[in-house]
Amino acid sequence: MAKTHDPLDQLIGEERPSRWQRLRSRFARLFMKEIERGEYKRRVITPVIVGVLVAILGYYVIGAILVHVVDDDTDFAVAEPTAGGSLAVDTAVALIRREVDEHGWTANDPFFYPGWILDNKPNYQQGIIYALSRFTIEMSDQIGRARGSSLVDEDLDQAVGMLRIPGDRWTFEFSNLLVPTVSADQEYRRAADALERYNQRLAAGDAVFERRADNLLRTLDRIAADLGSSSAGIAEHLETQGGWIIDTTADDIFYATKGRLYGYTMILQALAIDFADVIEANGLTAVWEQMIASLRQAVALSPWIVISGAPDSQSLPSHLSGLGFYLLRARTQLREASDVLRN
Repeated sequence: MAKTHDPLDQLIGEERPSRWQRLRSRFARLFMKEIERGEYKRRVITPVIVGVLVAILGYYVIGAILVHVVDDDTDFAVAEPTAGGSLAVDTAVALIRREVDEHGWTANDPFFYPGWILDNKPNYQQGIIYALSRFTIEMSDQIGRARGSSLVDEDLDQAVGMLRIPGDRWTFEFSNLLVPTVSADQEYRRAADALERYNQRLAAGDAVFERRADNLLRTLDRIAADLGSSSAGIAEHLETQGGWIIDTTADDIFYATKGRLYGYTMILQALAIDFADVIEANGLTAVWEQMIASLRQAVALSPWIVISGAPDSQSLPSHLSGLGFYLLRARTQLREASDVLRN
């Protein structure tokens, strides 16, 4: 017997959804789609963001490791000394070119270079340039002229000005509305060119290099005075910051001083050749060798992490104190050499 469909049964058994229910269902479906779309975006975009951050981090870390070179080789020698020139000037030229071109100058690296995150190498390099600048001043004021009243050598005078440029100066100065300028490394290259020209003229007999005892005496006095200034900077830091476990400036002072000592070591080793007759005639050979040995010991200090412990600490070392000890020892020996030349 066929089943009949009663209209009343249909109304009771099959309730039609209301307009509100249909609207709510529609919004629910749209909401679920948005959730699914958001989940998809997170699944795709999050790995991309993480990958970019890892790539940036790797660029800086790996790049900094490759760029970081603190060259403290005291046996470094000029490849081809200028015959008839000054070995000290040749050494200054070679050191400038080595730090600027071979190792790469990092003190003025902009933020998009990996060297931007370094601080030990930039401080070390600037310390070397400071010592070379000090030597170049002595060349211009004393050794490179016949007497104090004679004309200053033009090439030496140019080199002095260029080596005084701050090491962190980049091609664009943010403090000067990004106006293009000459970067520090470019100026140092020009300084090396000027010193090279001077040495070539010296070899040709067209420049002056006075190998007199009084010139050597004044040069030693100036270097000793500068080492005294470096010692005072270390002492001041130890008095105010020594003993702190976290010291973010100890390594800056350490490497800037180490670079300065390295520069002076290399110049004084070369001056021993340039002024060999003066040193031998005044019986300075033994004192000179002891002085160089003290400087080499200071330069050889190369802790993995510079710790600024108190000088009397029994648990934490004080690498600044160790560096300062050899610095003062070398300064004392410089004074001894000066006293011999003075008498």
